[in-house]
Amino acid sequence: MEHQTFLGKSNLRVPRMGIGAMVWGDPKGLARLHPAKTAYGGAHGIDEERRAVDVSIEAGVNLFDTAAMYSMGAAESRLGELTRGKDVIIATKYPSGFSFKVEDFPKELAMTLTRLRRDSIDLYQHHYPNVKSIPDLMNRVADAVEAGKIKAVGVSNYSVEQMREAHASLAKRGIPLASNQVEYSLLNRKPEVNGIMDACRELGIMLIAYTPLAGGRLTGKYSAQDRPSGFFRRILPQYNRKALEEMQPVINLLREIGERYSKTPSQVALRWLIENPIVLPIPGAKNGKQAADNAEALKFSLTAEEVEMLSQATMRWRK
Repeated sequence: MEHQTFLGKSNLRVPRMGIGAMVWGDPKGLARLHPAKTAYGGAHGIDEERRAVDVSIEAGVNLFDTAAMYSMGAAESRLGELTRGKDVIIATKYPSGFSFKVEDFPKELAMTLTRLRRDSIDLYQHHYPNVKSIPDLMNRVADAVEAGKIKAVGVSNYSVEQMREAHASLAKRGIPLASNQVEYSLLNRKPEVNGIMDACRELGIMLIAYTPLAGGRLTGKYSAQDRPSGFFRRILPQYNRKALEEMQPVINLLREIGERYSKTPSQVALRWLIENPIVLPIPGAKNGKQAADNAEALKFSLTAEEVEMLSQATMRWRK
């Protein structure tokens, strides 16, 4: 099985899956109230984060995704600490807060490089389309690429129109838009119907899928009788009893397919994404075991019939 690919039309060669490091690090003060940590809990300490790095690299999963916004920089700092001197690909996102102006870009880049302890960033992504002029921002980004501080350019949470605008602006400088990171999973298939997937395919852009296990719902550990314990997840509609009952046939099918390969529901759900050559999932890992479990998705393939069975079983989540 081919475990690597180029990220879109860039020269950056990446594994077919990455690791999300959203809840890593040791945040202080208000940073401890980061929504992701509050909802999902933090990683299991620096030793387990180190194990997650080592296990992932050994399995060929050497792409790690984070963001300046996660825990106010603490996640970037921890990732920089744990990957220093290792053969890894770092993807991160800017800005560090919701208030952001184009002229702030050089400062944001400099702070991220310091936290990551690197001279350049492999994939630098604009986290949200929160600027007045995307072309102006992309010109700043292109300057940084030409200066050798960024290897590949990505965006995140961009609509089709915004993605096309960024792509066109970078193309004028001879730089490809490598990726658009959006939520995508068996239980959130909106990119297939809102034009994102089609535009990625047309323009040669990789769709990086965040929340590929639907916030844990595709792991099989939750049901109407066994709901998540975290307060924030319990009040979200997708975790109420009715929603969990409705997804149970999907979990049953994931288990059925997984039994053929001695794989778990989550590994099958990740593999469904990997079977699409323009999709790259980035499941999170709080510890070494989760990282090892994720990596198992690279060790088997689904048949075309199995991919279609899962697609048909989750049609309602395309809306």
